[in-house]
Amino acid sequence: MTIRSAASHDELKRIVQEGLVLVDYGASWCPPCKVLLPILEELDRDLGGAATIVKVDCDELPDAASAAGVMSMPMVVVYKDGSPMDKLVGLRPKAAYRQTLDKYS
Repeated sequence: MTIRSAASHDELKRIVQEGLVLVDYGASWCPPCKVLLPILEELDRDLGGAATIVKVDCDELPDAASAAGVMSMPMVVVYKDGSPMDKLVGLRPKAAYRQTLDKYS
């Protein structure tokens, strides 16, 4: 698996409808967002497809960011079958993202 990038708000809405999905809301100019990406790539390898990880560039998809309530970046939202279950705002260690996913898997 690799981390997907949502091309549109509608595509993102479709992706989060099924299963466990971690959505990373960030921006290319955000230093903590750049640090988070390799952490999520490693997490994706560890999970072996147990969850989908999607990256959303808030500058490219402001409607998606607004709908998720993004006030600061990075913000990670875990969805299960279309419902937002948890939000992690700011850069966290890999274990924090793993624990949050494990809670809903």
